[in-house]
Amino acid sequence: MLDFYSFSHFKNYDTLLHAVTTKSSFLPYHFSLALHTGENSQDIIRNREKISNYFSQDISLDYIVANQTHSDHIHIVTDKKTKGWRKLEDAITDCDALITNTPNIMLTILTADCVPILLYDREKEVIAAIHAGWKGTKAHIVSKTVQKMIDIYDCDVNHIIAGIAPSIGVCCYEVGNDVIQHFSHIPQSYTKNRDKYMLNLPYINKKQLLDSGIPEMNIEMSNICTACDVDRFFSYRKEKGCSGRFMSMIGLKHKV
Repeated sequence: MLDFYSFSHFKNYDTLLHAVTTKSSFLPYHFSLALHTGENSQDIIRNREKISNYFSQDISLDYIVANQTHSDHIHIVTDKKTKGWRKLEDAITDCDALITNTPNIMLTILTADCVPILLYDREKEVIAAIHAGWKGTKAHIVSKTVQKMIDIYDCDVNHIIAGIAPSIGVCCYEVGNDVIQHFSHIPQSYTKNRDKYMLNLPYINKKQLLDSGIPEMNIEMSNICTACDVDRFFSYRKEKGCSGRFMSMIGLKHKV
């Protein structure tokens, strides 16, 4: 039985699918879902098939995986064709945010400390999945994705709801001057720890959503730190360079 983390406000919409995977000691590599980190690819594909089998009980879905590069590059998914799910070679290249309004497509993000953000416009039926490490956050990838949803699909920020999934918290994300210089102007974005700084990436991404015009009541935070909850989620920092990745995903079911 797969154990998913989910957002309560996303559950209110019958046409919306979403899930955040968690570790499992019963599956290969503790249910890592990354094809790019050197594990046996067939084991990882079998792990991914656990997900597709779970969601295909009453619907056929195509899955989109991106080759994430800590960029601010955004890809609009228009083709109903699985990419990057069974092999790395056909993943969306050099991309850290995916958007679509096409039904029966699942957008996915792989992380092990970076911030995964899922967006849903409940009126226009548009979804997005975003990977925001500190570089993507510095580049305002969340704000740019919201703006792209407005530009391409005429979305209204008042109708967009957001879920900020488990990621490393201010309690555990220690950075130096090379990183903090990009965020020191943002109130409450960090705390000082001697000559180091504790950066609050989930909060900064929430602030970018608020600055984009999304109402605070539309934003749900997991408030889960991957490093603190390493028994459930992969943490690159806590596990000293782990190769495991968990997956955050969002999709639209076709209206009957």
